[in-house]
Order: sequence, then C-alpha cells, then structure tokens
Amino acid sequence: MAERPLDSDAGLVRASCRLATARFLEDIVTILRETAREIAGSDGIAVVLREGDASFYAAEDAIEPLWRGRRFPLTDCVSGRAMLDGATIVVPDIECDPRVPIAAYRLTSMRSLVVVPIGSPEPVAALSAYWCASVIPDDGTVRRLEGLARHAAAALDRIRPSGP
Repeated sequence: MAERPLDSDAGLVRASCRLATARFLEDIVTILRETAREIAGSDGIAVVLREGDASFYAAEDAIEPLWRGRRFPLTDCVSGRAMLDGATIVVPDIECDPRVPIAAYRLTSMRSLVVVPIGSPEPVAALSAYWCASVIPDDGTVRRLEGLARHAAAALDRIRPSGP
C-alpha cells in the first residue's frame, strides 16, 4: 500500500477548525500535540506554556522523549526566548546558535528547530518543532507553524476569563 502524501496545508486547516471549538487549555494543548508535527513535517514537537518566569514543557510528540513535564527559566531555553522576544526563532544547526542550551540538546537527536511564540502582545506559550538533521526549514513550514500559533492564540484568548 502506498504511503499517503503529507498535506501540511490541509493539516493546518483541520487543526484551525479544531482550535476554533476548543473550550479548555488542555484541549488546545492536545490539538497542538496531535497536529503540529504533521504540519511542520518534523521529527518532534513540543508545546510549551509560560508559567511566570518559567517555560513548562506541557506536551510533546517526538521520535524520542524530550523535556515533557520539565520546567526551565525562560532565559535558559529557546522556547522561553521566543516568548520573551515575541518572535519566531529558526535554528538550522543547534551547534552554531548561542541561544541553544547545547548541553540539553546533545542528550537528544535533535539538530534543527523552529520555535513560534503563541499570543500577542505578550506570548503565553510557544510551539517548537524539531528535526534530527541540520536543515533550514522552508518559508512554507515556518508560515504554517506561525499560522497554527495564531489559531492557538485566538483559542486561548477565547477561553480566558474576562475581567478581574
């Protein structure tokens, strides 16, 4: 049986529809975990939540365990940096980027990554996609991840309680 070709754009549409009806934070995290890897065509993804001055690795879908359940200071991880800066970070080679805590990554097979912040003006989460090879993710991949992050941000805004 032939393998079904990857349709990342269709995956983004499906994910955005699911996020539009999400009612709880756990639902949003689950949707991101279940869809982001297909959308990015990556070897792994992590959903990272901002908890004060820490990054909490809430969920992942990867070929090997990464950091699920762990917390790191925002300033000590790439996902935290993306949240603090409010900007997408593309790292084609972890060995060549000073923002990467190289000791933690050397324990994994991950060699390239893209991290997109979720939420604006102050990001409350991040979505990280990882590859085992040193690659430069194409513009379409980065745009799809950023689009997924925008849909997740809208879902988070919708479920947040309003007022004091």
